[in-house]
Amino acid sequence: MKPDTRRESIAGPAGTIECAIDEPVASVRGTAVLCHPHPQFGGTMDNKVVQTLARAFLQLGWRAVRFNFRGVGASAGHWDEGRGEIDDALAVIAAQRAAVPGLPLALGGFSFGGYVAAQAAARLAADPAATPVQRLVLVAPASSRFTMPAVVAPGAVLIHGEADDVVPLAATLDWARPQVLPVIVLPGVGHFFHGQLTLLRHLLVQALGH
Repeated sequence: MKPDTRRESIAGPAGTIECAIDEPVASVRGTAVLCHPHPQFGGTMDNKVVQTLARAFLQLGWRAVRFNFRGVGASAGHWDEGRGEIDDALAVIAAQRAAVPGLPLALGGFSFGGYVAAQAAARLAADPAATPVQRLVLVAPASSRFTMPAVVAPGAVLIHGEADDVVPLAATLDWARPQVLPVIVLPGVGHFFHGQLTLLRHLLVQALGH
């Protein structure tokens, strides 16, 4: 994403996990672990929406950690239908907490990555020994394709395009409604936020800055 993006590998449950880490210029406010879209449909940590998430967190002084799920890029293993991918995310979280302890944790994800981030946050919330997620950011989460858990992180940010033809807005509203979870809807915007990434970054910075 940037010339000084650091690439590193960590040990994961299916083997090596490839990571990309960007550090803020000023003092660090926390670590944000970001999850990419569906691996079987070309999703990688270099997806433009995931990079936009990283830029928003960086702008606010957070470390931005992207990674490739098992079987993607230089990450070992094979697609596990969403189960092992949650384990991958938890492994990256654990490695980052060990490398830079004591920092607040945020999780974010786009599409399938939103499902994984929400599930990882729920797993951490259910573990009394784990430090819970402080911020959760879901962009067009795959609410029509996977079973989304209830959101347990305070101050969750949920953004969805009105014209999303991959994950219908109605599916995300149906999931969010019982939780009284606010949804930021971008009128006329599709699943991949084509031509609207700058707007998406501004909205993320505004929402996360509070």
